[in-house]
Amino acid sequence: SIRVPAHFCGVYGHKPTYGICPPTGHALGGGAAQADVAVIGPLGRSADDLAIGLAAIAGPDAIDGAGYRLQLAAPAKTRLREFKVAVLLDHPLAPVDQEVQAVLQALVAFLAKQKVKLNDQARPGIDLVESYRVYRLLFAAAISGGQTDEQFQANLADANALAPGDDSHRALMIRANVLHHKDWLRLNEQRHQMRRRWSEFFRDYDLLLCPMAPCPAVPHDHRPFPARTIMVNGQERPYDELLFWPSLALATYLPATSAPVGRTQGGLPVGVQIIGPQYGDRTCIAFAQLLEREYRGFEPPPNYA
Repeated sequence: SIRVPAHFCGVYGHKPTYGICPPTGHALGGGAAQADVAVIGPLGRSADDLAIGLAAIAGPDAIDGAGYRLQLAAPAKTRLREFKVAVLLDHPLAPVDQEVQAVLQALVAFLAKQKVKLNDQARPGIDLVESYRVYRLLFAAAISGGQTDEQFQANLADANALAPGDDSHRALMIRANVLHHKDWLRLNEQRHQMRRRWSEFFRDYDLLLCPMAPCPAVPHDHRPFPARTIMVNGQERPYDELLFWPSLALATYLPATSAPVGRTQGGLPVGVQIIGPQYGDRTCIAFAQLLEREYRGFEPPPNYA
């Protein structure tokens, strides 16, 4: 809940590389362990705000600081034309609304004029559908510790009743809630294999640009999660498709910045997701800074004070 709120609200947000911002003093209930998948990170009205915020919160806590220091590399490139960027604007698993795509296509056209080296065919050597499945299971498993014994037993009964081929969001969540540790270890191994593929990808490309969500901001919906929907190209789509685009970075520890780059015809903000290599946080933010200065950035909404 950093990048998607930033995209919906027309501000900046940065999801740091997993583990570089300790949860000490942040976790609810005074928890000491860092949750799997989840991170904490800054939001702001400028990309400069993100740089300041990340510098303030990143680094080891008092215990870990006795043994190591965090040194995030400074961006190696300072001008847009120096970047080599992959572009992914749509995917069949979470189709992107044409209004959102139009805003992102306009950004890509601007980058092309600035002589940024762009490639809309480059992809990491992983199955993005499988990556999404691994993310959803790891994410749901990470929050399963809050179940009571009674809830666990109910979920176990539900999991045993699922059809073997049921890969719906509900089915994955139920299975993750009662996941055996041996199955979590297999998922974790898949995650780390994918991390290697992403690392290889970022040897050739500085960044990956993609949508932050399939649609702009949605009306509040307080129904149970499975009952909710989003509108994409005039059609109702499953609400959980909002998770696909953020999962590209979440599943494999990658940093990603959400930067506002335009509005829909109805005036709703649209952000671009800037994904970088692990520990490439400052490069993601630097690219957002360049877009802010040379393209567009935060635009105050009507009646903003």
